[in-house]
Amino acid sequence: MQPFAFARATDADAAIQWAAGASTAQQGAEVRFVAGGTTLIDLMKLDVERPHQVVDINHLPLAEVESTPEGGLKIGALVRNADLAHHPAVQRDYAVLSQALLAGASGQLRNMATTGGNLLQRTRCVYFRDTGMPCNKREPGSGCAAIEGYNRNLAILGTSQHCIATNPSDMNVALTALEATVVIRGAHGERRVPIGEFFLLPGDTPHQETVMMPGDLITHVILPPPRQGARSHYLKLRDRASYEFALASAAVVLAVEGGKVAHARVALGGVGTRPWRSPEAERVLQGRPATPATFAIAAKAALHDARPQSQNGFKIDLAQRCLAHALATAAA
Repeated sequence: MQPFAFARATDADAAIQWAAGASTAQQGAEVRFVAGGTTLIDLMKLDVERPHQVVDINHLPLAEVESTPEGGLKIGALVRNADLAHHPAVQRDYAVLSQALLAGASGQLRNMATTGGNLLQRTRCVYFRDTGMPCNKREPGSGCAAIEGYNRNLAILGTSQHCIATNPSDMNVALTALEATVVIRGAHGERRVPIGEFFLLPGDTPHQETVMMPGDLITHVILPPPRQGARSHYLKLRDRASYEFALASAAVVLAVEGGKVAHARVALGGVGTRPWRSPEAERVLQGRPATPATFAIAAKAALHDARPQSQNGFKIDLAQRCLAHALATAAA
């Protein structure tokens, strides 16, 4: 681990100014905020992350879950995953989020991991975490060893010739299906970014994973009011039953009226370079009978553009079955 300076912030504006105070974007990127540290500290030990300055933000007042005037939910960036999963309003109105959080990591990690940190979770690609191997995400221009190497767990949607790494988060998939908004404060003020615009496709710049700029701090996540009559479900398929990342997962929000789908939101995990919203599946579902046949057609549409690698072609069928089953469960 590279030596670093450590500081503790008690004010959000001071933390942002501290991190954004570097004279160039490159220097600014060498400052990292730490809360639970469940990803950052691991990557620092592996020499993947090498910040010169680490700023502890655990004392900022961002650990509350509150109702919004519109009837939605405002989630502080420092709300721990365990607290969010068990919050009565989340369990009642946003079950898919509670289920996704409880499907992730372990009880000990959920007690530490935060909402903001989960949004910024880095890939689990073995080549990204091994500094002895080429990885465009870790070292731009070095190549992608996964394309010709071990890629069983990696993405089949949103890939490029430069990167096929998956977004590993369960929470992010649920937030995508719920159409969350990420609130970010930076040196130039506050902005609100729909979660569908927050994550970037790898293209030829896979090291740029989100719209976050040097010095930016996630302060909250906003959930819209729950749709009346809608039910939601998160289904995660993995190699073992606990403490494992998804091979394929599906987060769905579904409202059925008169036997037909009146509202559908679909997101996939474990198969995309970012949490993967599927408007194709949603269009298939809208207005059609809520039947297994419809769900199967929608699932096929969601994976239409999949580009598997040498070892992960099985994910197409797995993700289709996962999504169809999640839809059937939500509709039941």
